[in-house]
Order: sequence, then structure tokens, then C-alpha cells
Amino acid sequence: AKKLCKHTDLNVVSLIGGVDFDKQQRQLDSKVVDIIAATPGRLMDFHRRGVLHLDTVEILVLDEADRMLDMGFIPQVKQIVRATPQKTHRQTLLFSATFNYDVTNLAHQWTEEPVTVEIEPESVATDTVEQHFVSLSENEKLGALKSVLKEDGIESAIVFANRRDTSRFIYEQLRNSGFKTGLLSGEIAQQKRSKTLANFKNGNIEVLVATDVAGRGIHVDGISHVFNYDLPEIPDDYVHRIGRTGRAGASGVAYTFIGEFDAFGLQDLETLLAKPIKVESPAADWVL
Repeated sequence: AKKLCKHTDLNVVSLIGGVDFDKQQRQLDSKVVDIIAATPGRLMDFHRRGVLHLDTVEILVLDEADRMLDMGFIPQVKQIVRATPQKTHRQTLLFSATFNYDVTNLAHQWTEEPVTVEIEPESVATDTVEQHFVSLSENEKLGALKSVLKEDGIESAIVFANRRDTSRFIYEQLRNSGFKTGLLSGEIAQQKRSKTLANFKNGNIEVLVATDVAGRGIHVDGISHVFNYDLPEIPDDYVHRIGRTGRAGASGVAYTFIGEFDAFGLQDLETLLAKPIKVESPAADWVL
């Protein structure tokens, strides 16, 4: 928003948790605010304290609406919507990779005569990403990951896991093995997340371990490899994950490890990708 408004007199403020509350309040108090980019919880904190008034909002944008439902933000979002002018007196925009029944239902509650705009790629998974599905037992995954990371041609990589504790385990194991590694998950403070992402962008971190919650916000050029340590529980998340590589016409490689518990989700992913998935055996030189 700041880049878009660079040559205007619009004042843009970001309100997010994990960042100094008083500093953000001084930003709100210093001059009139035109655009606020916020997480639901922190926005409501300021609203409840009477620092921020939402009754003059002209445009309300809900980004990643599907993810907000998954993460349990809906009660807070409903409070925010109620604090803004009625739907006939504001423009409401919902952006989402997927619109399930719950999101669609809320969209009709919060909008007036809504119009759906759908942008669908020619193929769900980008053709610039070389995809590999490798059959491994759970206790073989870490060794396989280390083996591939030691190969030539890996400039920067993201390793995705479904759970925070798994992400932390992978991060500690890779760090102890000498890899320049960073961790992004919901339990990491926002300031540390920002610093980790900056180090990943400038090359100080070569391997970033992340959960899907953190992964949605990773937009870094030059990522050569993506690893799905676990098959994502939601098929659409697979497309989001591998989309971190092969961007802007560049090529990328995605490895998905299929363990004992991951195989159950393959059928749903095949349906999404509209093609059969070929599961490979690990390479002979991988240390498992």
C-alpha cells in the first residue's frame, strides 16, 4: 500500500500483533489515517480502547478469507464488520484462494448484491515447477531431506510441515547439521518473523522451515526448491506451497515426502490437480 500510495498524500498504517502497541498508537495519533492494514486481533484492541473508530470506513477488504475461517478469526472479523457502516454504505471485498460454503455464506451476509470475479490459471499447479512425490517412512524423511539439500543447484529452499512441533524439530536438526536455517511458524514473535524473512531474502538463511500459516506470506524471488515434509491436509495448500518456487517464469523443483500417514490424502490431491500422481522411490544415494 505504501508503494502504491508513494506519490499521494494518503497515510498508510500497519497494525499487527507482536509489535510495540504504544508505537502503533502514536502512528494513529500523529495524523489522519487513510488506509489501515491490520490483523483482526490488534485492530479490535485499538477499537475497544476507543483509539480507532471504524464507523467511517468506506472500503473493507478481507484478505485470505478462507484462512481466517480455518484459524478461528471469524468472531473477531464479525465484530469488525459490525463496527463498520452497514453493507449498503461501504464497499466490501473478499479475497480467497478457495470459497467454501462457510466463506460464501459470510460473503452474502456482508455484501450487497455481490459480484464474483474468478481468476483461474490454465493449470492448477504451475508448469514451471518440477514435481516429485517420494515414498518414505516417517523416520526416513529427515535423512532424505538432508541428502537433497546437500546436492548442487539448491540456492534457497523452503521446507513446509503441517505442525509447529514438526517444524521446530526439522529446524533444530538442520541447524545442528550445519545448514543456515530459519524458522517461521505461528509461535514465533512477529518481529523475529520479519527478521528471519529478511535474512532469507538477502541470502543469510538458505533453508527456511515454515508452517502454512507463515507460508502464505512468503513472497521471495529466487527460491529454487520447495519441500513438503508432510503432505498438506488441505489440497489447496499444496498449490500455495509449491507456488513459492517457479515464479516469474523461472523454473523450480518441489519434493513431497509421502509417509505412512500422508498416503490417505493423495486421492484428494489428484482430484485437485486433475491428473494421476506418480509416487517415486528415493534415490539410491540418499542417506535414509
